[in-house]
Amino acid sequence: MNVLSHHEFDNHQLVAFHSDEESGLKAIIAVHNSHLGPATGGCRMFNYAKEEDAVRDVLRLSRGMTYKSALAGLPLGGGKSVIIGDPKKDKTPALLHAMGEFIDTLGGRYIGAEDSGTSVADITMMGERTPYVSGINRQAKHGGDPSPVTAYGVFIGIRATLEHLGYSEVNGRSIAIQGVGNVGFNLCQLLRDAGAKVFVSDIHQVNLKRAFDIGAVVVSNDDILSMDVDVFAPCAMGAVINPYSIDKLRCQSIAGAANNQLATPEMGDQLHEMGIAYAPDYVINAGGIIEVYYQNQGILDADRVTQHVDTIGARLRDIFQRAQGNNMASQRIADAMAEETFSGRAKRHLAA
Repeated sequence: MNVLSHHEFDNHQLVAFHSDEESGLKAIIAVHNSHLGPATGGCRMFNYAKEEDAVRDVLRLSRGMTYKSALAGLPLGGGKSVIIGDPKKDKTPALLHAMGEFIDTLGGRYIGAEDSGTSVADITMMGERTPYVSGINRQAKHGGDPSPVTAYGVFIGIRATLEHLGYSEVNGRSIAIQGVGNVGFNLCQLLRDAGAKVFVSDIHQVNLKRAFDIGAVVVSNDDILSMDVDVFAPCAMGAVINPYSIDKLRCQSIAGAANNQLATPEMGDQLHEMGIAYAPDYVINAGGIIEVYYQNQGILDADRVTQHVDTIGARLRDIFQRAQGNNMASQRIADAMAEETFSGRAKRHLAA
């Protein structure tokens, strides 16, 4: 496989592969851009069907982290790592130690954190072999776990998206959440507390039950996409907005926690043409990396973190306003703003 010619390769600064026979580790680390600071991003563990899928994921996710940190106003670059394997069956202390050793070989060019398929405890175990991990400060408000802060940021973003649609409050509005894992469930709780009617789907019954117990309405995974709601919130895996799903959408807007929600940039253009407001994923889900950054700096002031996460709302309002003024997809606007930040030059001329 030639990574340099891969269609998701975007001048990445580093793509490293590693296999450890003794522990069974097969992993990839990608550093997209480190102009603003060290490349920081989660370590995902997933049972990819083939290596090509893992490569595609790590390239897309690391690029997204560059854009996310740039628009969150953080002095960080974008990186990501993936472990190929089933997190429920293949995860062992030896494998996690081997992953920590792999991260350590890069000498700080990549700093790992929790992601889908890994936990704070897993990253802590990797940290027994390398100092280049983050989001594991047990003294932080959520014991190092950034997912509640990610969910809060998405809640703030949904509120801003509803304002863009002309709604003054969350109370009484309808939101469909696809995936109620750690972030999705916390988001569900925040929305229910604010008076929203929440519909949920998930592939795991245990996740559905706890959402049902706090008042969410459970629907099938097939039906969640086509619900006539104010907001569709993807909070599972990426590429949910694709050529096969986009015509099923009946929502007024899309605002969720999942990374890489658009299978291609053209999906964002099509959403714009359909009149569906889209909150760019790397803008709305930046709460986690904001929390991780403050942990790394030894700043455990929860109010200060909250104040920073609250800026997600203002950033989205700005993006929606520019998208409307330029008659462009919100994703294109956000991309241009991020690129100007991390490259030091504007890629497009946009109305302020």
